[in-house]
Amino acid sequence: MTSPLARFVTRATYGISQLPRVAWYVGHGVAVRRLSAAARSSDGVPARHRAKTDAPVPDRNSLYADMAALFMQDLANVEAGIYPLPADHDGSLFKLLRRSRLFFADLPDIHQRRERRVHDEVLNEETRGRRPNYYLQNFHFQSGGWMTEDSAERYDTQVEVLFNGTANAIRRQALPPLFETFAGRDQRKLRLLDIGCGTGRFLDFVKQAWPRLRVHGLDMSEAYIRHAQRHLHGRSQARFAVGKAEAIPLPDNSQDAVTSIFLFHELPPKVRRLALAEFARVLKPGGRLVLVDSLQRGDRPDYLGLLELFPQNYHEPYYASYLDEDFAALARDRGLRHVRDVNAFISKVMVFDKEPAAGDE
Repeated sequence: MTSPLARFVTRATYGISQLPRVAWYVGHGVAVRRLSAAARSSDGVPARHRAKTDAPVPDRNSLYADMAALFMQDLANVEAGIYPLPADHDGSLFKLLRRSRLFFADLPDIHQRRERRVHDEVLNEETRGRRPNYYLQNFHFQSGGWMTEDSAERYDTQVEVLFNGTANAIRRQALPPLFETFAGRDQRKLRLLDIGCGTGRFLDFVKQAWPRLRVHGLDMSEAYIRHAQRHLHGRSQARFAVGKAEAIPLPDNSQDAVTSIFLFHELPPKVRRLALAEFARVLKPGGRLVLVDSLQRGDRPDYLGLLELFPQNYHEPYYASYLDEDFAALARDRGLRHVRDVNAFISKVMVFDKEPAAGDE
């Protein structure tokens, strides 16, 4: 049993690490809203071009209360021994300030694209054919889409600002379902594949929990893969490759777990189905799939307005179809059994298991 002193130290250490992060990114969000309001005022943008919804939108106090609940769950997971006190590895103050500068420097261009509804600058003669067209877009209206080094440097700041400093805590909510399936097993003999691994933040938390686990990160962006390799430099048994969710370059029945964080809302419906089939293909019988993504329609009725505003403010062309996608049914058709969904602030964790091979039950 943990002593009261040890529990106090754990909670104090957690608070000391997380509260400044939240303040940093919430402060960025306040600055962004003020800059955006000033830009819209000076542009004289007609009201009909503004994002709007008739659905309920949570007020600031409700958002902060739900953020607090997320962090309390994160801390509870630590105290339960599911994963260690997290190290966010945000880098030095110099690196934080550099990413912040890149983030704010791109805001004027984002604003202009948003007002003009321009989102196809990434698809050009140089990039055409190198990636699927659905990927070659200015997602979030940001410069470079997901294709450039600057985009990779900005990404984690952008996501944390969007989520008010909770993105890493949300990512960590994918660890408890993995803990369930890894418990009592030799991590050296297990394999985990993370699809759309981006800058490697989630795999960092995986390696903090299971340092000898063999992990493989897959992403379509060479720039993001390079960033992930640098971020996990020194971590053993971590490999990365450029590839897409709908054509995974790994053998059948080769992975004990597959994860994908913040990816499925950016995939067209057809590609979601192909990706789930690929996830099922590479999973071993009895293996576990964990998806983390946005809330969907019906998960939190009081958040529906926020979900409807998101694709209006950020270029997310497949988000509307994501809101109504029945993942349990899609998974079932591909030999994956839906285990549960768990809400995590404005996101949710979806857990599936691959059906065991005949005779293995």
